[in-house]
Amino acid sequence: MGTYVEQSNKNFVPLPAAGGLVTSWQVELLNNSRKLSKGCENTGYSTNKRRLAPICGYPDKSQCLPTLGRLATCGTSLIFRQFFILMESSPNISFEDTETAFAYKSDAALKKANFIFSLVNNPWVSSVATTSVKMSLKFRLPVEGIIRKTAFDHFCGGESIEQATRVVEQLGNFQVGAILDYSVEGGDTEKGFDATAEETLRTIEKACTSSNIPFCVFKPTGLASATLLTKIQAGETLTEEEQKAYERAVNRFDRVCAKGHEYNIPVLIDAEDSWYQNPIDKMALELMKKYNKERAIVYNTYQLYRTAGLPNLRNHFHEAVMNNFYFGAKLVRGAYMEKERERAATFGYESPIHPNKEATDDAYNRALAFCIDNKQRISVMSGSHNEYSNYYLTVLMEKHSMNNNDPRVWFAQLYGMSDNISFNLARAGYNVAKYLPYGPVRSVMPYLFRRAEENTSVAGQSSRELALIKKELKRRKGR
Repeated sequence: MGTYVEQSNKNFVPLPAAGGLVTSWQVELLNNSRKLSKGCENTGYSTNKRRLAPICGYPDKSQCLPTLGRLATCGTSLIFRQFFILMESSPNISFEDTETAFAYKSDAALKKANFIFSLVNNPWVSSVATTSVKMSLKFRLPVEGIIRKTAFDHFCGGESIEQATRVVEQLGNFQVGAILDYSVEGGDTEKGFDATAEETLRTIEKACTSSNIPFCVFKPTGLASATLLTKIQAGETLTEEEQKAYERAVNRFDRVCAKGHEYNIPVLIDAEDSWYQNPIDKMALELMKKYNKERAIVYNTYQLYRTAGLPNLRNHFHEAVMNNFYFGAKLVRGAYMEKERERAATFGYESPIHPNKEATDDAYNRALAFCIDNKQRISVMSGSHNEYSNYYLTVLMEKHSMNNNDPRVWFAQLYGMSDNISFNLARAGYNVAKYLPYGPVRSVMPYLFRRAEENTSVAGQSSRELALIKKELKRRKGR
């Protein structure tokens, strides 16, 4: 028999199983096993009272499979199906190795990171600091130098492609790629759209000269008006000038993807707000149809915190199959949850966002499995800071007998965050890239403000970052 531990409805404290260790990934799955539906009660596991949950830690995992098989095949719990997969495959990867995670950072850089995450880990202090910076910028106070040496230096590569090259090479020394992300926002003019398009083309030209830049990316509202896209999604009739503006936007999208196709550099099209995402999806699919005939060059982004995220992924893949082109998908959870829910409440429509984190996590992991199940046609980039999802993807790859460096699968995180994931995956031979924002300090402030809000609002994010940084500082101190 396996080792058993008591589990209540709300809490679960795992114990090591005889003959093996319980990984954190098994713990997460079993801690969520309270989601097991009543349809599984015939396995002997009640859903509404204290019960015993199995932790299979035999040296010979085949001894565990009959019990887990009954759970995995009952058809009502993704939790146990994932657990069953984990028991079959266990890649040798750990996200606790801080020496590997922060090897690229000097002691000074690590102490700066400790200061930054200590700041954002306190919501009140973070809010005051963010408000102060916004006011200082509004009144043109000389704060750019301070910003440049702190948050900007930690989360951004520089103010230009040339400045970002130093960071690109530094990451490349540790087998981590860089995705140059021109993060200038707010230029909602035709002149501004043209300028952003030209800068994006320059990132592709730069990528062509460096093996450390495996992808390029653009934000759709850097090339097209959000107001115009919103009007299109709402089905409103465009004026003659608006129609011309839309055609110019389509042309900008096409120029960028054509350049990527010419230089064999994949292009990621970022996701936007749900109320104007549909026209972006339509353009992305047309560009895939045009440029993804031999391999995935154009990647569309799917936000799995949206209830429509997984259905859209499946439907768009179906279009790829029907039209015989390769499908590029970047998966993310999403970054605009509060804004999405507020708008839905204001205009009186159902929120497009999943009701809770568990539903979002479930959708994200299902999307990963869907992509790997269809790997013959899909190339996927997993843009996630969630440790379990990253581990789960490595397990899926092993289960499908894929090499760690299979070119159809990439892991991605933001520069300055989740180094424990990025660098440990890279060391294990997986394809990893960091989103590397760049641009003038004042122009990228909206991006930096979002990072501060994200690290403050996402449960445990800044605390986890801070704990890892402190762990590494302590290790270095004891050398």
